[in-house]
Amino acid sequence: MAHPRLTPRVQRRAALAASGWVALAATAFPGGSPLRWIPVLAFVALAPGLALLLPQPLGLRPGARLEALALAAPVSLSVATLVATTLFLTKAFSLTFFLVVLALFVSVASTLPGVPLPAATRGAVERDGARSPRFEMPLFRRRGTGGGG
Repeated sequence: MAHPRLTPRVQRRAALAASGWVALAATAFPGGSPLRWIPVLAFVALAPGLALLLPQPLGLRPGARLEALALAAPVSLSVATLVATTLFLTKAFSLTFFLVVLALFVSVASTLPGVPLPAATRGAVERDGARSPRFEMPLFRRRGTGGGG
């Protein structure tokens, strides 16, 4: 049962921070076991991006949620590639050290506010449901019928 003072957002952020340490613990299982590779793959492919994108201060509406989920995997894989490349170049790469660095990154990033999402700035997070009127420029203007031209 969840602690009564913890909000669902705090619980999600704590679960996200713990996911890296769970993936690291899963490496204790034998190499080909799904109990090992599924948590590690899910963590590396999603957690860094979710940690960077999801802790939004006002929450997300459906359009911004979809955008965050669509961006989570490429952002995660980019962060994982940067970490792996750095570890290879410093001749310090191992699966354990790679996962420790990513787990530390996700733990810290999940405590910070998320990176602003474009859908959030376009009004996808508005709470009252009313959209602000936008000025739209017509693509083609009709020419007057009088005069030359």
